[in-house]
This record gives sequence, C-alpha cells and structure tokens, in this order.
Amino acid sequence: MALLRLAGRRLALAVPGLLGVIVVTFLLNRALPGDPAAFFAGPAATRQAIEEIRARLGLDKSVPEQFVYYVRDLARGDLGTSLTTGQPVLRDLATRLPASLELTLAGLALAVTVALPLGVLSATRPGSWVDHLARVVTTAGVSLPIFFTGLLLVYVFYFLLGWAPAPLGRLDAFSTAPRQVTGFFVVDAVLAHDGALAWAALRQLALPAVTLGLFAMAPIARMTRASMLGVLGSEFIRTARAAGLAPRTVLVTYALRNALLPVITLLGMVFSFLLGANVLVEKVFAWPGVGSYALEALIASDYAPVQGFVLLMATLYVFLNLTIDIVYGLVDPRVRIEA
Repeated sequence: MALLRLAGRRLALAVPGLLGVIVVTFLLNRALPGDPAAFFAGPAATRQAIEEIRARLGLDKSVPEQFVYYVRDLARGDLGTSLTTGQPVLRDLATRLPASLELTLAGLALAVTVALPLGVLSATRPGSWVDHLARVVTTAGVSLPIFFTGLLLVYVFYFLLGWAPAPLGRLDAFSTAPRQVTGFFVVDAVLAHDGALAWAALRQLALPAVTLGLFAMAPIARMTRASMLGVLGSEFIRTARAAGLAPRTVLVTYALRNALLPVITLLGMVFSFLLGANVLVEKVFAWPGVGSYALEALIASDYAPVQGFVLLMATLYVFLNLTIDIVYGLVDPRVRIEA
C-alpha cells in the first residue's frame, strides 16, 4: 500500500510537468525558422498555393487558436498527421518506438552486464589492474563521440573483418520481419521459433547496441565504483566484518545492496538519455527509430511529429521515474516507510 501511495503521489506531481511540456513544445516549434507550407509547396509554388496549404494546416490562425485546437486534438488522442510520411503521428511513433526501445534496452543491458561487475571489482581492489581497466573504459567511453564509435565499429567489423552485416536497419535485405508480438525483432523471432531470423536480427542489433553500451558503460562503472567505495568504508560494513560474516555476504548482501540506490537513479537517467539521444546511432546504422523520425521532421519543419516525439519522451520519463521509485522501495524498505 505504501508503494501505491508513493506511485500515486509521483503521478500527481508529474501532471504539471507534462502540461508544461505541452506548452513549451508548442511554442518552441512555432519559434523555429522556416515555413512548413512553403517547404511542402515547393520552390515553384505560387503565393496563392502556399496560402492554401497554410489554411489547410491551420497555420493561418493565431497562435492561441492553434494551441486550443492542438490541446483539443490531444484530448482526443490525436497527435496530428505527419506531412513527411502522410501518416498519423501516433501510428508512426507506435511503429518506430519498438525499434528504439529494443536498441536502447540492448545497449543498456550490455552496459550494466559489464560496468556493474567492473565497478564492484575496481572498488574492492583499488589500484589493481582491474581498477586501471575500469578507468580506461570510463575514459574512453566519455571521450569518444558516439557517432565516431559507431563508424569505427562499422569500419572494423564490417568493412575490414567482414564479421558484421551491412548497417542497413533491423534486418538484412534477405529477411522478412517476424509477426509482431512485442515489436522487438529478436524476441518476436524467438517466439515464432525461427532461429535463423532471430540470429539475423541479433547480428543487425549487435553493433549499434555495442555502440550505445560503450557510451553508457562509463558513467555506470564510475558511479558503481564511487558508491561501493563509500559503502565499504561505512561503520556497518566494519561491524559486519568484525562479526565474522563471510566476505561474500558482506559484499553482496550489505555493501552492494546499499550501493545500488545511486546506481539505480543513474540507470534511469542513462536510459532516458539514450532513448532520446540515440538519433546519431540510428543514423549511422539506418535504424528506423523515433529519434531519426523526429530529426527528419525537424529538418522539414514538420511540427506534429516533433511535438509527438517530445510528448512521448516526457511521458516515458515520467513512467521511468515512477518505476525507479518502485524499485527504490523494493531495494530499500526505508522508502516504503517514508511513503
């Protein structure tokens, strides 16, 4: 019950933030340079043709009127129609979001699998070769631009070695997308008992996931190391060791559990950042995600997809914070007591 009350309070506090995102996104899109009507009418269009397109898009009305119509459509679940694709924005986002989620979750899972043990080992063995390896990984992860890492991996593993497939999206030209269940091609192929298709989807996913994983690995490893060092120097850890508890019990049950709280917070921030900022990786690997979709709409001054993308990211961020609060309550009982 305490967790439910905490979740309800967090959702109530998130409502004003979402309203602010709606207002700011609407105004910023209108402040961008360029005229969508002129862009889609073409350079040879007459002034009358441009005005007709502006009227059809509702851009001939005042900004307050446009905002009222925009909020009315949002209340109906209508995010508008993309001028670049000709499809409803909600349908475009629903089609492309699983691709971005699959890539982001794969990259984050890879980063956690490597960075968490690396941070723990470097904290328990300061000054050792493991600690120096963690420093090298974190330095390389934050210093190399993410698009450069992706291009370097493509050059080495596709062009030089030939181990990876061509970076042309979620599947190669000889494969057909599996029947959609989750939207994740690897999972859907496994559910369809198609091993060859699952392997093809996994091979396409490998390099972009490694690119994102290397970028996310650095902050996770550094936070884990710093948090573990702080906990290992605490009084209750010295007491547990003096009581004769096994080193593994002290490390996992007492130290790691308390050190996970700041790491969980960081994981939520890293996930939200990767989901919204992996547009460079999507462009390098021709990955059909929501990031590249929003970028193409922004270049074309297509308001509706950009607004839909920002609202989607804001909503995901709210539910991500809610999930983090619930995980907090599961890891640390004090959170449930305070709630």
